[in-house]
Amino acid sequence: MARAARPAAAGGPSAGAPPGIEVAPGDGDPELLADILGHRFRDRRLLRDALRHPSLIAAPGASGYERLEFLGDRVLGLVVAELLLRRFPSEPEGHLARRLAAHVRRDALAEVAREIGLGRFIMLSRGEEVGGGRAKAGTLADCMEAVIGALYLDGGLEVAARFIHARWGAGVGQRQPPNDPKTALQEWAQGRGLPLPRYETVAADGPDHAPAFTVSVTIEGHPGASAVGTSKRVAERAAAEALLTILKGQPAA
Repeated sequence: MARAARPAAAGGPSAGAPPGIEVAPGDGDPELLADILGHRFRDRRLLRDALRHPSLIAAPGASGYERLEFLGDRVLGLVVAELLLRRFPSEPEGHLARRLAAHVRRDALAEVAREIGLGRFIMLSRGEEVGGGRAKAGTLADCMEAVIGALYLDGGLEVAARFIHARWGAGVGQRQPPNDPKTALQEWAQGRGLPLPRYETVAADGPDHAPAFTVSVTIEGHPGASAVGTSKRVAERAAAEALLTILKGQPAA
């Protein structure tokens, strides 16, 4: 038996759509998405706005997901940054920043959007849907950020963070770790319950325009290594790389 069409609610999918633009609202009920998100919206318009593609916006100022996307990007960055800070208590800022970028970039957002089936809930113009817009990584990522923004506005940081923890938390730190020998050496030691590597500047030679620093690095219970570089930082990286080579050549304990 065919299901009777429901009358469009005020502020529904077609609200704000430019005249003559056919709306493709998707086959998912926003109430089902609310269940997936784990939050019952007090202001349902926020969720509708988060799902409304810019192709349906009649004029500047009309409600769509772009403004919520702007907010959601910042909320996601804050929550993931705190997760990383707790997960890697000894890691320097530069490495944390690279980890953060890997978790909030478009591909990561689109992956989470696919996991929760977000594409079926997005409202787009019929033209966008015919062009495959519902499955585009960019659309999915932008809409995912908008949904996070809507969660924040409706329920506060606790609600938004709960969703982010559920979808990002388990994998934090696993996306493209920094390709840096000092970080790799630190993680090698931490993975075996050992103290952090110790670096020592053994010598600083050469003229001002061509300095040469010798740095050694040791890990408790293992042989050390040393290297020379034009700065302490360069020498530390080279020493870490040399020690990693030695450690990887050792027989497993």
